[in-house]
Amino acid sequence: MTTVTAPQRSRRRRDWPIIAGLLLLAFVPSVAGGLRVAELTGGAERTADNARFVDMPVPVIIHIIGAVTFAVLGALQLAPGFRARHRRWHRMAGRVLVVCGLAVAASGLWMTAFYPLPATDNTALNVFRYIFGTAMFAALVLGFLAARRRDFRAHRAWMLRGYAIGMGAGTQVLTSVPLFIALDEADPRYTPWRAVALLAGWLVNLGVAEYVIRSGRRRGR
Repeated sequence: MTTVTAPQRSRRRRDWPIIAGLLLLAFVPSVAGGLRVAELTGGAERTADNARFVDMPVPVIIHIIGAVTFAVLGALQLAPGFRARHRRWHRMAGRVLVVCGLAVAASGLWMTAFYPLPATDNTALNVFRYIFGTAMFAALVLGFLAARRRDFRAHRAWMLRGYAIGMGAGTQVLTSVPLFIALDEADPRYTPWRAVALLAGWLVNLGVAEYVIRSGRRRGR
């Protein structure tokens, strides 16, 4: 029989809150994305709201499928006990995660550049999308290169940053709640405050990621 040590039990206990919390964070965007894919693959009627997706469905389908896969694999990758017990899986899944994350960032940048701007968005929000999409792409590339040269501290830090940006959609659901309560989409204040709410989601995630990175460095882990 395999003996499970106290540190291993402790890591396993820490795993489930991490995995469950990250999957819960991704739940609403994943469901919304799944409904969008079903709409586009099921011959949806073209409307003013979905015209850009119906006319050019491939980028948004790649974005959604990549994002859901990225979120699920990332939740498992960030669980310390699971990662320690499944190192070979961690390496294989990590490669898939990087590919999916790069697809998410690249398709997001493509949609920002070529899809018509919806009435609820403004130029400032598109600038934020360019910044964070580019930052996510760069973080994942740097994380992959760090792993290749076996600099695992830098690998962990860059992958955490990339994952934090990629999970922005989940946090943006939470940061947008006050906006949905306070303003109607027809209100002229809605569009600028929507940009602020989405920016807040990315910044909150990056703030948490930097806290985790710096805490680990202080502990020498």
